[in-house]
Amino acid sequence: MASGYAHLSNLKNAVCSSARVSPRWRRPGALSGITASRVVQGTRRSITTCTKSSAATPIQSGEEQRLTIVRPDDWHLHARDDATLKAVIPHTAKVFGRAIIMPNLVPPITTVDQAVGYRERIMQAVPEGSHFKPMMTLYLTEATTPADVEAAVKSGVVSAFKLYPSGATTNSDAGVKNIDNCIDTLSAMAELGLPLLVHGEVVDPGVDIFDREREFLDQKLGPLKTKLPSLHIVMEHATTEEAVNFVLAHDNMGCTITPQHLLFNRNAMLVGGIRPHLYCLPILKREKHRAALVRAATSGNTKFFLGTDSAPHAKNRKECACGCAGVFSAHAALPLYAHVFDQAGALDKLEGFASLNGPLFYRMRPNTDTVTLVKRDWQVPSEYDLGADNTIVPLWAGDVLPWQME
Repeated sequence: MASGYAHLSNLKNAVCSSARVSPRWRRPGALSGITASRVVQGTRRSITTCTKSSAATPIQSGEEQRLTIVRPDDWHLHARDDATLKAVIPHTAKVFGRAIIMPNLVPPITTVDQAVGYRERIMQAVPEGSHFKPMMTLYLTEATTPADVEAAVKSGVVSAFKLYPSGATTNSDAGVKNIDNCIDTLSAMAELGLPLLVHGEVVDPGVDIFDREREFLDQKLGPLKTKLPSLHIVMEHATTEEAVNFVLAHDNMGCTITPQHLLFNRNAMLVGGIRPHLYCLPILKREKHRAALVRAATSGNTKFFLGTDSAPHAKNRKECACGCAGVFSAHAALPLYAHVFDQAGALDKLEGFASLNGPLFYRMRPNTDTVTLVKRDWQVPSEYDLGADNTIVPLWAGDVLPWQME
Protein backbone atom coordinates (compact mmCIF):
# COMPACT_ATOMS: atom_id res chain seq x y z
CA MET A 1 0.00 0.00 0.00
CA ALA A 2 1.37 3.39 -0.97
CA SER A 3 2.44 5.60 1.90
CA GLY A 4 -0.02 8.30 0.84
CA TYR A 5 -2.86 6.04 1.92
CA ALA A 6 -1.40 4.67 5.13
CA HIS A 7 -3.60 7.02 7.16
CA LEU A 8 -6.64 4.86 6.33
CA SER A 9 -5.21 1.65 7.76
CA ASN A 10 -7.50 1.84 10.77
CA LEU A 11 -10.48 1.27 8.48
CA LYS A 12 -9.41 -2.35 8.25
CA ASN A 13 -10.05 -3.02 11.91
CA ALA A 14 -13.35 -1.17 12.23
CA VAL A 15 -15.15 -2.16 9.04
CA CYS A 16 -13.77 -5.64 8.57
CA SER A 17 -13.38 -6.79 12.16
CA SER A 18 -16.29 -9.20 11.91
CA ALA A 19 -16.10 -9.96 8.20
CA ARG A 20 -15.15 -13.54 7.45
CA VAL A 21 -13.02 -12.61 4.44
CA SER A 22 -9.41 -11.89 3.61
CA PRO A 23 -9.24 -8.15 2.94
CA ARG A 24 -7.36 -6.64 0.03
CA TRP A 25 -6.45 -3.00 -0.38
CA ARG A 26 -6.18 -0.97 -3.53
CA ARG A 27 -5.55 2.58 -4.60
CA PRO A 28 -8.42 4.37 -6.29
CA GLY A 29 -8.54 4.24 -10.08
CA ALA A 30 -7.19 6.93 -12.32
CA LEU A 31 -10.69 8.24 -13.00
CA SER A 32 -11.50 8.68 -9.32
CA GLY A 33 -13.11 11.97 -8.38
CA ILE A 34 -12.33 11.25 -4.71
CA THR A 35 -8.71 10.31 -4.30
CA ALA A 36 -8.94 8.76 -0.85
CA SER A 37 -8.67 4.99 -0.63
CA ARG A 38 -11.93 3.14 -0.26
CA VAL A 39 -13.05 0.87 2.49
CA VAL A 40 -11.40 -2.50 2.08
CA GLN A 41 -13.08 -4.91 -0.30
CA GLY A 42 -13.43 -8.56 0.58
CA THR A 43 -13.07 -11.61 -1.60
CA ARG A 44 -16.27 -13.18 -2.84
CA ARG A 45 -17.99 -15.52 -0.41
CA SER A 46 -21.34 -17.17 -0.01
CA ILE A 47 -23.78 -15.61 2.43
CA THR A 48 -24.63 -18.02 5.19
CA THR A 49 -27.11 -15.99 7.25
CA CYS A 50 -30.13 -13.84 6.49
CA THR A 51 -32.81 -11.92 8.35
CA LYS A 52 -35.93 -13.59 9.65
CA SER A 53 -37.94 -11.65 7.08
CA SER A 54 -39.06 -13.89 4.26
CA ALA A 55 -38.06 -11.17 1.77
CA ALA A 56 -34.39 -11.17 2.66
CA THR A 57 -33.17 -14.11 0.62
CA PRO A 58 -29.45 -13.90 -0.08
CA ILE A 59 -28.32 -16.41 -2.68
CA GLN A 60 -25.17 -17.15 -4.60
CA SER A 61 -25.28 -17.75 -8.34
CA GLY A 62 -21.93 -18.85 -9.72
CA GLU A 63 -19.52 -16.02 -9.00
CA GLU A 64 -22.23 -13.51 -8.02
CA GLN A 65 -24.10 -12.99 -4.79
CA ARG A 66 -27.61 -11.57 -4.72
CA LEU A 67 -29.59 -10.12 -1.85
CA THR A 68 -33.32 -9.43 -2.08
CA ILE A 69 -34.84 -7.19 0.59
CA VAL A 70 -38.05 -5.27 1.18
CA ARG A 71 -37.88 -2.03 -0.80
CA PRO A 72 -36.06 0.50 1.39
CA ASP A 73 -36.91 4.09 2.31
CA ASP A 74 -34.63 7.09 2.63
CA TRP A 75 -35.45 8.93 5.84
CA HIS A 76 -33.32 12.01 5.04
CA LEU A 77 -33.12 13.41 1.51
CA HIS A 78 -32.37 16.78 -0.05
CA ALA A 79 -34.25 17.01 -3.33
CA ARG A 80 -33.53 20.69 -4.02
CA ASP A 81 -35.73 22.39 -6.65
CA ASP A 82 -36.02 23.35 -10.32
CA ALA A 83 -33.45 21.76 -12.67
CA THR A 84 -31.55 20.07 -9.83
CA LEU A 85 -34.76 18.48 -8.53
CA LYS A 86 -35.53 17.05 -11.96
CA ALA A 87 -32.00 15.65 -12.23
CA VAL A 88 -31.68 13.98 -8.82
CA ILE A 89 -35.14 12.64 -7.88
CA PRO A 90 -35.05 9.80 -10.46
CA HIS A 91 -31.98 8.35 -8.71
CA THR A 92 -33.93 8.00 -5.46
CA ALA A 93 -37.26 7.02 -7.01
CA LYS A 94 -35.87 3.99 -8.84
CA VAL A 95 -34.76 2.29 -5.59
CA PHE A 96 -36.62 3.77 -2.61
CA GLY A 97 -40.32 3.59 -1.85
CA ARG A 98 -40.45 6.76 0.24
CA ALA A 99 -38.18 9.56 1.35
CA ILE A 100 -38.34 12.23 4.01
CA ILE A 101 -37.77 15.48 2.11
CA MET A 102 -35.77 18.22 3.78
CA PRO A 103 -37.41 21.68 3.81
CA ASN A 104 -34.32 23.93 3.63
CA LEU A 105 -35.05 25.60 0.32
CA VAL A 106 -34.77 29.34 -0.22
CA PRO A 107 -37.20 30.44 1.07
CA PRO A 108 -37.71 27.50 3.45
CA ILE A 109 -40.82 25.31 3.48
CA THR A 110 -42.63 26.59 6.59
CA THR A 111 -46.33 26.14 5.77
CA VAL A 112 -48.59 23.35 4.68
CA ASP A 113 -49.39 25.14 1.41
CA GLN A 114 -45.68 25.41 0.61
CA ALA A 115 -45.20 21.72 1.40
CA VAL A 116 -48.08 20.77 -0.88
CA GLY A 117 -46.61 22.83 -3.72
CA TYR A 118 -43.16 21.36 -3.21
CA ARG A 119 -44.58 17.85 -3.16
CA GLU A 120 -46.30 18.50 -6.49
CA ARG A 121 -43.02 19.64 -8.04
CA ILE A 122 -41.29 16.51 -6.76
CA MET A 123 -43.99 14.25 -8.15
CA GLN A 124 -43.64 15.90 -11.54
CA ALA A 125 -39.99 14.84 -11.53
CA VAL A 126 -40.68 11.21 -10.54
CA PRO A 127 -40.28 8.90 -13.56
CA GLU A 128 -43.42 7.38 -15.02
CA GLY A 129 -44.24 4.01 -13.52
CA SER A 130 -42.51 4.72 -10.20
CA HIS A 131 -44.54 4.45 -7.00
CA PHE A 132 -42.15 6.68 -5.06
CA LYS A 133 -43.78 8.78 -2.34
CA PRO A 134 -42.18 11.97 -0.97
CA MET A 135 -42.87 12.57 2.71
CA MET A 136 -42.87 16.28 3.45
CA THR A 137 -41.45 18.18 6.40
CA LEU A 138 -41.78 21.73 7.64
CA TYR A 139 -38.93 23.99 8.66
CA LEU A 140 -39.18 24.85 12.36
CA THR A 141 -38.70 28.52 13.25
CA GLU A 142 -39.20 30.47 16.43
CA ALA A 143 -42.36 31.84 14.82
CA THR A 144 -43.88 28.37 14.35
CA THR A 145 -46.98 28.03 16.56
CA PRO A 146 -48.93 25.14 18.08
CA ALA A 147 -51.67 26.00 15.58
CA ASP A 148 -49.17 25.39 12.77
CA VAL A 149 -48.46 21.97 14.23
CA GLU A 150 -52.16 21.15 14.36
CA ALA A 151 -52.59 22.28 10.76
CA ALA A 152 -49.64 20.10 9.72
CA VAL A 153 -51.14 17.02 11.34
CA LYS A 154 -54.59 17.65 9.85
CA SER A 155 -53.13 18.12 6.36
CA GLY A 156 -52.05 14.51 6.04
CA VAL A 157 -49.12 15.79 3.98
CA VAL A 158 -46.56 16.73 6.66
CA SER A 159 -44.67 13.91 8.36
CA ALA A 160 -42.38 15.89 10.68
CA PHE A 161 -40.80 19.22 11.55
CA LYS A 162 -37.10 19.85 11.00
CA LEU A 163 -34.95 21.71 13.52
CA TYR A 164 -31.99 23.55 12.04
CA PRO A 165 -29.91 25.58 14.48
CA SER A 166 -29.54 28.93 12.76
CA GLY A 167 -26.32 28.99 10.75
CA ALA A 168 -25.49 25.30 11.24
CA THR A 169 -25.63 24.15 7.61
CA THR A 170 -26.91 24.89 4.11
CA ASN A 171 -29.85 27.31 4.05
CA SER A 172 -30.24 27.28 7.83
CA ASP A 173 -30.17 31.02 8.46
CA ALA A 174 -33.91 31.05 9.17
CA GLY A 175 -33.48 28.30 11.77
CA VAL A 176 -33.79 28.31 15.53
CA LYS A 177 -31.46 30.46 17.64
CA ASN A 178 -32.99 29.66 21.04
CA ILE A 179 -34.83 26.36 21.34
CA ASP A 180 -36.52 27.53 24.54
CA ASN A 181 -38.61 29.85 22.37
CA CYS A 182 -40.09 26.78 20.69
CA ILE A 183 -41.19 24.83 23.76
CA ASP A 184 -44.92 25.41 23.33
CA THR A 185 -44.71 24.33 19.71
CA LEU A 186 -42.62 21.28 20.57
CA SER A 187 -45.09 20.38 23.31
CA ALA A 188 -47.85 20.40 20.73
CA MET A 189 -45.79 18.12 18.54
CA ALA A 190 -45.31 15.71 21.43
CA GLU A 191 -49.04 15.74 22.20
CA LEU A 192 -50.05 15.19 18.58
CA GLY A 193 -47.35 12.64 17.81
CA LEU A 194 -45.49 14.60 15.14
CA PRO A 195 -41.74 13.84 15.14
CA LEU A 196 -38.94 16.40 15.38
CA LEU A 197 -35.98 15.83 13.08
CA VAL A 198 -32.80 17.37 14.45
CA HIS A 199 -29.63 18.67 12.87
CA GLY A 200 -27.63 18.24 16.03
CA GLU A 201 -24.88 20.84 16.13
CA VAL A 202 -24.26 23.97 18.16
CA VAL A 203 -23.11 27.03 16.23
CA ASP A 204 -21.12 28.78 18.94
CA PRO A 205 -17.92 29.97 17.20
CA GLY A 206 -15.99 29.06 20.32
CA VAL A 207 -16.81 25.37 19.83
CA ASP A 208 -14.51 23.38 17.55
CA ILE A 209 -16.35 22.11 14.46
CA PHE A 210 -15.47 18.51 15.34
CA ASP A 211 -17.11 18.93 18.77
CA ARG A 212 -20.35 20.62 17.73
CA GLU A 213 -22.47 17.48 17.77
CA ARG A 214 -21.27 16.39 21.19
CA GLU A 215 -21.91 19.85 22.61
CA PHE A 216 -25.40 19.89 21.11
CA LEU A 217 -26.24 16.69 22.96
CA ASP A 218 -25.10 18.19 26.25
CA GLN A 219 -26.38 21.74 25.84
CA LYS A 220 -29.57 21.32 23.80
CA LEU A 221 -30.90 17.83 23.20
CA GLY A 222 -30.38 16.47 26.70
CA PRO A 223 -32.36 19.28 28.35
CA LEU A 224 -35.05 19.02 25.67
CA LYS A 225 -35.54 15.30 26.31
CA THR A 226 -35.80 16.03 30.02
CA LYS A 227 -38.52 18.63 29.41
CA LEU A 228 -40.40 16.63 26.76
CA PRO A 229 -39.60 12.93 27.14
CA SER A 230 -42.59 11.91 25.00
CA LEU A 231 -41.47 13.94 21.98
CA HIS A 232 -40.37 11.61 19.20
CA ILE A 233 -36.99 12.82 17.94
CA VAL A 234 -34.75 11.66 15.12
CA MET A 235 -31.06 12.40 15.62
CA GLU A 236 -30.28 12.90 11.96
CA HIS A 237 -26.99 12.01 10.29
CA ALA A 238 -25.31 11.01 13.57
CA THR A 239 -21.53 11.27 13.40
CA THR A 240 -20.20 10.44 16.87
CA GLU A 241 -20.05 7.65 19.40
CA GLU A 242 -21.67 10.05 21.86
CA ALA A 243 -24.69 10.44 19.56
CA VAL A 244 -25.08 6.68 19.30
CA ASN A 245 -24.97 6.34 23.08
CA PHE A 246 -27.46 9.20 23.53
CA VAL A 247 -29.97 7.53 21.21
CA LEU A 248 -29.57 4.22 22.99
CA ALA A 249 -30.06 5.85 26.39
CA HIS A 250 -33.32 7.69 25.63
CA ASP A 251 -36.83 6.57 24.77
CA ASN A 252 -38.70 7.86 21.73
CA MET A 253 -35.49 8.35 19.78
CA GLY A 254 -34.52 7.31 16.29
CA CYS A 255 -31.28 7.89 14.41
CA THR A 256 -30.31 8.09 10.74
CA ILE A 257 -26.80 7.34 9.52
CA THR A 258 -25.36 8.36 6.16
CA PRO A 259 -23.19 6.25 3.84
CA GLN A 260 -20.30 8.73 3.97
CA HIS A 261 -20.12 8.65 7.76
CA LEU A 262 -20.03 4.85 7.65
CA LEU A 263 -17.39 4.73 4.94
CA PHE A 264 -14.96 7.54 5.77
CA ASN A 265 -13.23 9.27 8.66
CA ARG A 266 -11.86 12.81 8.60
CA ASN A 267 -8.44 11.67 7.40
CA ALA A 268 -10.03 10.62 4.12
CA MET A 269 -11.15 14.21 3.59
CA LEU A 270 -8.03 16.04 4.77
CA VAL A 271 -4.82 13.99 4.57
CA GLY A 272 -2.83 14.32 1.36
CA GLY A 273 -5.02 17.15 0.08
CA ILE A 274 -8.53 18.46 0.68
CA ARG A 275 -11.26 16.42 -0.97
CA PRO A 276 -14.25 18.77 -1.25
CA HIS A 277 -16.70 16.10 -2.32
CA LEU A 278 -16.35 14.46 1.11
CA TYR A 279 -17.11 17.73 2.88
CA CYS A 280 -20.49 17.68 4.59
CA LEU A 281 -22.10 18.91 7.79
CA PRO A 282 -21.91 17.46 10.33
CA ILE A 283 -18.32 16.96 9.26
CA LEU A 284 -16.56 13.58 9.11
CA LYS A 285 -15.07 12.64 12.47
CA ARG A 286 -12.31 10.50 13.99
CA GLU A 287 -12.02 6.81 13.14
CA LYS A 288 -13.40 5.73 16.53
CA HIS A 289 -16.64 7.54 15.74
CA ARG A 290 -16.93 5.98 12.28
CA ALA A 291 -16.41 2.56 13.83
CA ALA A 292 -19.12 3.27 16.43
CA LEU A 293 -21.55 4.20 13.66
CA VAL A 294 -20.83 0.95 11.81
CA ARG A 295 -21.46 -1.02 14.99
CA ALA A 296 -24.76 0.79 15.53
CA ALA A 297 -25.97 0.44 11.95
CA THR A 298 -25.14 -3.27 11.79
CA SER A 299 -26.30 -4.10 15.31
CA GLY A 300 -29.91 -4.85 14.44
CA ASN A 301 -31.12 -2.25 16.95
CA THR A 302 -34.36 -0.79 15.57
CA LYS A 303 -33.50 2.77 16.63
CA PHE A 304 -31.04 3.09 13.73
CA PHE A 305 -32.15 3.41 10.12
CA LEU A 306 -31.12 4.57 6.69
CA GLY A 307 -30.98 8.28 5.91
CA THR A 308 -28.61 9.25 3.13
CA ASP A 309 -28.60 13.02 3.62
CA SER A 310 -27.88 13.03 -0.11
CA ALA A 311 -27.27 16.72 -0.74
CA PRO A 312 -26.54 17.73 -4.34
CA HIS A 313 -24.40 20.74 -5.16
CA ALA A 314 -23.05 21.61 -8.58
CA LYS A 315 -19.40 20.73 -9.13
CA ASN A 316 -18.38 24.38 -9.41
CA ARG A 317 -19.94 25.10 -6.01
CA LYS A 318 -17.92 22.31 -4.38
CA GLU A 319 -14.59 22.87 -6.12
CA CYS A 320 -14.07 26.50 -5.20
CA ALA A 321 -12.49 28.72 -2.55
CA CYS A 322 -15.48 28.31 -0.20
CA GLY A 323 -17.19 25.08 -1.15
CA CYS A 324 -20.68 24.01 -0.12
CA ALA A 325 -21.30 21.28 2.46
CA GLY A 326 -23.03 18.20 1.14
CA VAL A 327 -22.37 14.76 -0.36
CA PHE A 328 -24.44 13.41 -3.24
CA SER A 329 -25.08 9.68 -2.76
CA ALA A 330 -28.54 9.06 -4.25
CA HIS A 331 -27.03 7.53 -7.40
CA ALA A 332 -25.73 4.48 -5.48
CA ALA A 333 -27.09 4.77 -1.97
CA LEU A 334 -28.18 1.20 -1.34
CA PRO A 335 -25.06 -0.38 -2.94
CA LEU A 336 -22.89 1.87 -0.76
CA TYR A 337 -24.69 0.69 2.38
CA ALA A 338 -24.49 -2.91 1.16
CA HIS A 339 -20.72 -2.53 0.83
CA VAL A 340 -20.46 -1.40 4.46
CA PHE A 341 -22.68 -4.19 5.76
CA ASP A 342 -20.89 -6.79 3.64
CA GLN A 343 -17.49 -5.77 4.97
CA ALA A 344 -18.84 -5.89 8.53
CA GLY A 345 -20.16 -9.42 7.96
CA ALA A 346 -23.69 -8.14 8.56
CA LEU A 347 -25.61 -8.40 5.29
CA ASP A 348 -28.34 -10.14 7.27
CA LYS A 349 -28.92 -6.84 9.11
CA LEU A 350 -29.19 -4.63 6.01
CA GLU A 351 -32.92 -5.16 5.48
CA GLY A 352 -33.78 -4.07 9.01
CA PHE A 353 -31.64 -0.93 8.76
CA ALA A 354 -32.77 0.01 5.25
CA SER A 355 -36.37 -1.19 5.06
CA LEU A 356 -37.95 -2.00 8.43
CA ASN A 357 -36.63 0.20 11.25
CA GLY A 358 -37.62 3.52 9.71
CA PRO A 359 -41.26 2.57 9.14
CA LEU A 360 -41.35 1.23 12.69
CA PHE A 361 -40.27 4.59 14.10
CA TYR A 362 -42.72 6.53 11.91
CA ARG A 363 -45.51 4.03 12.71
CA MET A 364 -45.96 3.04 9.09
CA ARG A 365 -46.06 -0.26 7.27
CA PRO A 366 -42.95 -1.33 5.36
CA ASN A 367 -43.14 -1.34 1.60
CA THR A 368 -44.72 -4.44 0.09
CA ASP A 369 -42.41 -5.02 -2.87
CA THR A 370 -38.70 -5.88 -2.99
CA VAL A 371 -35.42 -4.86 -4.60
CA THR A 372 -32.41 -6.99 -5.38
CA LEU A 373 -28.73 -6.19 -5.01
CA VAL A 374 -26.05 -8.11 -6.86
CA LYS A 375 -22.38 -8.25 -5.98
CA ARG A 376 -20.94 -7.21 -9.31
CA ASP A 377 -18.26 -4.58 -9.85
CA TRP A 378 -19.23 -1.39 -11.66
CA GLN A 379 -17.50 1.91 -12.13
CA VAL A 380 -19.36 4.89 -10.71
CA PRO A 381 -19.49 7.77 -13.22
CA SER A 382 -17.11 10.60 -12.48
CA GLU A 383 -19.97 13.09 -12.91
CA TYR A 384 -23.72 13.20 -13.44
CA ASP A 385 -25.71 15.80 -15.31
CA LEU A 386 -27.39 18.29 -12.99
CA GLY A 387 -29.24 20.34 -15.57
CA ALA A 388 -28.73 24.00 -16.45
CA ASP A 389 -25.26 23.17 -17.86
CA ASN A 390 -24.08 21.94 -14.44
CA THR A 391 -22.68 18.61 -13.32
CA ILE A 392 -22.36 16.94 -9.93
CA VAL A 393 -19.57 14.73 -8.60
CA PRO A 394 -21.10 11.75 -6.76
CA LEU A 395 -19.80 9.79 -3.81
CA TRP A 396 -17.34 7.11 -5.02
CA ALA A 397 -16.90 9.02 -8.30
CA GLY A 398 -14.90 7.21 -10.96
CA ASP A 399 -14.12 4.28 -8.71
CA VAL A 400 -15.31 0.67 -8.64
CA LEU A 401 -18.14 -0.26 -6.29
CA PRO A 402 -18.63 -3.99 -5.67
CA TRP A 403 -22.44 -3.91 -5.22
CA GLN A 404 -25.10 -2.66 -7.61
CA MET A 405 -28.85 -2.79 -8.12
CA GLU A 406 -30.09 -5.61 -10.31
